Amino acid sequence: MGHLKMELKLVINDTKTGKAYTKTLPDNHLIGKKIGEEVDGSLIGLSDYKLTITGGSDLAGFPMRMDINTSTRKKILDVKSIGLKAIKRKGMKIRKTIHGNTVSEFIAQLNLKVKSEGAQKLEDILPKKEPAAK
Repeated sequence: MGHLKMELKLVINDTKTGKAYTKTLPDNHLIGKKIGEEVDGSLIGLSDYKLTITGGSDLAGFPMRMDINTSTRKKILDVKSIGLKAIKRKGMKIRKTIHGNTVSEFIAQLNLKVKSEGAQKLEDILPKKEPAAK
């Protein structure tokens, strides 16, 4: 596989207000970070913020899983969990493709939550999305 140059879409959840904000990064400074790690907000243009990685998905839409310690896709055998719906028959397992817990260049979306706020509010820093006209 060649080197991909993709934008990374960040979904930042502010747990105090319950609002989520989106931001795109032209290049991925978060490669090598894992789900659950704390990230300095200055890496993504939010100075004085501390953020925690909560999940994400890769270019093909496969979800990241915290318990799979790799930066690639894996096929796992599981009953019910992230990326897998409930199974109808008892004891039945499904083989499912998921992405590991480490951020790589193949990650398209990354979910973050605010751990500690900076001086400015998120709604002032990140532009609001206008609702789509129906």
